[in-house]
Amino acid sequence: MLFRNCAGGVVFYANQVFILKNEKNEWVLPKGVIRNADLPTNVAIDRVKMEAGVEAEILSTAGGTSYEFYSVTRKQPVCNQIIWYIMRAKSKQFKVNNDLGFKEGGLYPIDQALDMITYSQEKSLVSLSYKKYKEFMKETLAV
Repeated sequence: MLFRNCAGGVVFYANQVFILKNEKNEWVLPKGVIRNADLPTNVAIDRVKMEAGVEAEILSTAGGTSYEFYSVTRKQPVCNQIIWYIMRAKSKQFKVNNDLGFKEGGLYPIDQALDMITYSQEKSLVSLSYKKYKEFMKETLAV
C-alpha cells in the first residue's frame, strides 16, 4: 500500500464554509499531497488557493483524517493521511479551478454544507472545526 501525507483546509468566512464538488460529484474540502520538504501549513494554504482561488490564513489545527482507495493508475491501494487546518478566508472571493477537475464550489452555510459533504469524516471535521472557529472569533473580538 502506498501511504501519502496530505494537508488541507477547513475554510470559513463568517458563518459559511468552503466546499468543492470534484470530478466524481463528491463534495469535499480542499487538500493536497505534501511533497518533498514542503511544510503541511504551506501545502494547506497553497491547495486552498490553487483549488478554490481563496486567500486564507491558518487559525489553528483541526485534526486528522485518513482514507483508503484503490488507485487504478498506480495499480495498488493508497492511504491518504490528512492533517487539517482551520482557516479564515480573507474575503468572499473564490474561483473554482475547473482545470483540476472541480465542477463547482463555494461558501455555504454550515448546516447546508453538512448536508452536502459526501464523507462522514469531513462532516464531523467541519462541525468540530466550526465550534473552534466560533470560539477563536469570539476571543479575537474580545481583545
